[in-house]
Amino acid sequence: MGAVRWPIAGYLERMDQLLGIYLNDQLAMGVVWRELARRSARNNRGTAVGESLTRVAVAIAEDVETFQTIMRRLGVRASPIKTGLAFLAERAGRLKLNGRLGSYSPLSRFEELEILVMGIEGKKQLWTTLRDLADLATRLPDVDFDGLIDRAERQRAELEPFRTIAGTEAFTPHNSEPADHGPSKKPRPA
Repeated sequence: MGAVRWPIAGYLERMDQLLGIYLNDQLAMGVVWRELARRSARNNRGTAVGESLTRVAVAIAEDVETFQTIMRRLGVRASPIKTGLAFLAERAGRLKLNGRLGSYSPLSRFEELEILVMGIEGKKQLWTTLRDLADLATRLPDVDFDGLIDRAERQRAELEPFRTIAGTEAFTPHNSEPADHGPSKKPRPA
């Protein structure tokens, strides 16, 4: 039995449909990362980690806007159901136990930073997939996918030292109170 042969128009329509599903799934994840970054920045206000989180939260929000622009340019309608569920999922994630009843703990900080770093790594992969596998670099030549990948790398580099410190604070028995996380003024990434 031979391979199924799709007429070219049907094949391209199907590929665009699959890309639309993928883009909506990724938009939902972007909403989760954006909301988590904003919450984590608020929870760490007044510290060096809070300042870094604020910068990263702004950058993630800009990435979500860029992503929504790409979707519009491709004619992909955002799914309000998926983004709404993602928003609710982030809110529900706040209810999990963190080792302290009703307050922020070192585990809370570590998990927020860990999840954000994983999300940023996923975002780097997303931009690479869109550029290379979905061939959007050809379809949208004015979108600087390399710049978006570099920006994600800078976001990861900004959070990584704080993730390491938070992990040590969460998992080292003698550290019961969180540190100030260094000087309050951290250089702004380029």
